[in-house]
Amino acid sequence: MKEMTAMNTERAPVSSSLAREAEVAKSNKTKSASGKESRNVWLPIGFGFLFLILWQLKIFHKLFHLELYQLPLPSAIAEAIHSNGDLLWNYSLYTGSEMIGGCLIGSAIGLLAAIIASFLPKAGKGAITLLAALNAVPIVALAPVMNNWFGDGVASKIAIVSIMTMATMAVSAYKGLRSVEPAYLELMQAYAAGRFTVFAKLRFRLALPAIFTALKINMATGIIGAIVGEFFISSRGLGFLLSDQIKLGNMPIAWSCIVIAAVLGIALYYLIQLIERFAIPWHAAQRKQAS
Repeated sequence: MKEMTAMNTERAPVSSSLAREAEVAKSNKTKSASGKESRNVWLPIGFGFLFLILWQLKIFHKLFHLELYQLPLPSAIAEAIHSNGDLLWNYSLYTGSEMIGGCLIGSAIGLLAAIIASFLPKAGKGAITLLAALNAVPIVALAPVMNNWFGDGVASKIAIVSIMTMATMAVSAYKGLRSVEPAYLELMQAYAAGRFTVFAKLRFRLALPAIFTALKINMATGIIGAIVGEFFISSRGLGFLLSDQIKLGNMPIAWSCIVIAAVLGIALYYLIQLIERFAIPWHAAQRKQAS
């Protein structure tokens, strides 16, 4: 009995030492992950501030031999945004509604096409390739056609963005739906799962990362379609204001439109990324970010 007590006494310090080491290792890992996440946030912010400072000090003007009317200073752009806040806000909402509406419609049509194509592998691959050819259509040729079809209102700009985003979603989603490991399919067949069950439980679930990737691309690039569409026939929106102010030589307001459009695209990109983090926490990329 005394021997057993002595053995337990010897083991206790060892186990407590191991527990302390594990705790220290876990704490170090948490600090390392926190430091890495902090660097990932602050490095881009620091680079952005450095870029603005160099711009404000006219370094880019000297490097590229630019005049102030060609590239206004950030302070002048900020002043233009402050002075024309109401106008820019209303026009941003107008262009944003075109972009978001077009992205959602185009992405939905592209996803539907990919789903149908995934059930028809032989014909579907050719159909997706044909749909991808829409990306080769120049937007400057597409915009007048859509304005002619749908008028000069919001509908024509939504149609332009929809066509621009449709192919990206179709190609990405189709690749995700068809990129399933054979072992998974064999397991589902072993359970006598039907085609629709395989699609709902396996293919669509594994295609979600590809679908979210396409959505992020569409949200970031859809603003281009909306603005270019407003260049041709429009009486509102950031594209209309940008084109109008360039003609008048009012470059600070023109650059204000560019800055707001960039911020809008980036904000929607990160919104989709946030939704993705909650929708597919099981994906390897999300687990890596969490750790």
